[in-house]
Amino acid sequence: MSNAIFRVPEPVNESIKTYAPGTPERAELKAKLKELASLQPDIPMVIGGRPVRTGKLGDCRPPHESSKLLGRYHIGNKKHALDAIKAAQKAKTAWAATPFHDRAAVFLRAAELLAGPWRQVFNAATMHTLSKNVFQAEIDAVCELIDFWRFNVKYAQDLYEHQPTSQPGMWNRVEYRALEGFVFAVSPFNFTSIAGNLPTAPALMGNTVVWKPCKTTMFAAHFIMELLHAAGLPDGVINMVTGNSSEIGTTVIDHPDLAGVHFTGSTPVFQWMWKRIGENIARYKTYPRLVGETGGKNFVFMHASADLDNAATALTRGAFEYQGQKCSAASRAYIPESQWPKLMKKMEEQLGRVKMGHPQDMGNFMNAVIDKASYENITSYFPHVTARNGAKFIFGGKASDKKGYFIEPTVIKTTKHDFITMREELFGPVLTVYTYPEKRYAETLKLCDKTSPYALTGSVLARERSAISQASEALMHAAGNFYVNDKPTGAVVGQQPFGGSRASGTNDKAGSFLNLVRWVSTRTTKELFVPPSDFTYPFMSKN
Repeated sequence: MSNAIFRVPEPVNESIKTYAPGTPERAELKAKLKELASLQPDIPMVIGGRPVRTGKLGDCRPPHESSKLLGRYHIGNKKHALDAIKAAQKAKTAWAATPFHDRAAVFLRAAELLAGPWRQVFNAATMHTLSKNVFQAEIDAVCELIDFWRFNVKYAQDLYEHQPTSQPGMWNRVEYRALEGFVFAVSPFNFTSIAGNLPTAPALMGNTVVWKPCKTTMFAAHFIMELLHAAGLPDGVINMVTGNSSEIGTTVIDHPDLAGVHFTGSTPVFQWMWKRIGENIARYKTYPRLVGETGGKNFVFMHASADLDNAATALTRGAFEYQGQKCSAASRAYIPESQWPKLMKKMEEQLGRVKMGHPQDMGNFMNAVIDKASYENITSYFPHVTARNGAKFIFGGKASDKKGYFIEPTVIKTTKHDFITMREELFGPVLTVYTYPEKRYAETLKLCDKTSPYALTGSVLARERSAISQASEALMHAAGNFYVNDKPTGAVVGQQPFGGSRASGTNDKAGSFLNLVRWVSTRTTKELFVPPSDFTYPFMSKN
């Protein structure tokens, strides 16, 4: 054992590569895209470090080319969920006792592997599986995941160093223990970085994990497990299982050793988890920690003093990058009536230049939505857009699922602040605009605050400082990530810790120490150097 206090490397955000024509990264990516397209891996579950195959298979298919097979994954059941829990419990003692610098080294190595030889593997897998263009893949699957692994290590060290004061004659100290039990990580389809962070953040703090990735992204999840193995993560620390969400979820959540849930997904699923855990509360060995991010109905609120070119760009990028499938995507906009005609023309010009198609065609700004169910859910809102309902299409409103699941960038104009697409999360490339009289800025801010149950992201666009301050105050609880003169997407680890409240989640801020503190249980120790030898106190003296 080394008698030294180690300092982890100071983290820096990973630089985003351009992939411009003629760059080496563009050529490397094209080669990797071709390689992975023909790989067709047989993807097992990973339990206790062992590949587990059941023979019951699910297909991995690109959303933009649904007839193509990328690979197949093995589907598990209740038994496999229980096996994963046993494996996590078996690995727990040794992993929790592993010195922090050794745990940290695994994830720092994973970050460097991803920055180097694994970079185009993750980009290509994400482009194929999630239908992201190269820029969206690079900022997600590569840069953000690298940032999570680098910055979380530094935040963990800072957390461990946070210690109480001690009076003369004693030493007070706090240990940050791993939770007593295992953590259940459930990741969504839309970000490879989230899929990588949800199981690894608790693992960094000494916990062992049962991880259930989204079935539509098993192709990318497979490479996450492969990379973590290459980085030296011990067997059983993270166990990947697949299967029916209800069966796996119920099995894991009902287990008495459940110590925490790290979740990103839909509000109804997280609420079901919370309710189920509440019903089971007396059977657990410890109160489970519940950390969840559950989507949003994110707003852009424009003041009359805002720059129109900036507003048009913020809306085009904020609403339609990655087909509006970011948790933070702009999906409702409040625009002054006096500015709307000019803004509409600028948006129509920009959207008219948006190309949509296969992500390997790097001229495309947009690609496909994730699957048939998502396609059908998004387009099911289109029949509501009628004059009778006070709504009309300004742009888009068309879709096709002949080759893949493509929906045009769609802008709806409504005269009703509570129109269905102003309230409900569509999770697709649909932006609804509500115009308001310029003099009713304050009143409309109140409408924005109460229209939706969500509170994830939002932005205000204004030149006048008083308008910015007014919006910031009025929308204090309407967004966990609030942007001024910017789109409401693109949070960067170490710069804008991410998370929201209300129906958007527990606001435990991924990419900050606030998230990591949920995965430890503290123990305070007081050591007295010269203890008293008699029970009496000075006040008891007779003189």
